Amino acid sequence: MPAKTAKDIMTTRVVTVKPSTPIPEAARLLVRRKISGVPVVDEKDKTKVVGILTEADLLAAPAGAKTVAEVMRKRVISVSPETTIDEIAAILVKRKIKRVPVLEGGKLVGIVSRIDVLRAKYGE
Repeated sequence: MPAKTAKDIMTTRVVTVKPSTPIPEAARLLVRRKISGVPVVDEKDKTKVVGILTEADLLAAPAGAKTVAEVMRKRVISVSPETTIDEIAAILVKRKIKRVPVLEGGKLVGIVSRIDVLRAKYGE
């Protein structure tokens, strides 16, 4: 049996925000959806990832910051649909991150979080 990959465990209906999204709106989205981070996508091309926004970024937002663009992380660590769950687990641990966008041909096709990897490795 081949190893499970990102495409086997990823969430395909990815919640995203844009750089212009107001910080309060982004924070409410995370709270309402019970998620801890989201990819930030290009204003026009919703499949192009330009950053990532996490709870930590919002908590550390400087006074006066108004939009996601001012607090998001621009360096995004991503994986391909063919990346194995063991490789994903290693990336999450080594980089101390909680999620990775899944990109195919530079386009956002999914997201894998720590809990997705745990489910795949150990069941629910």
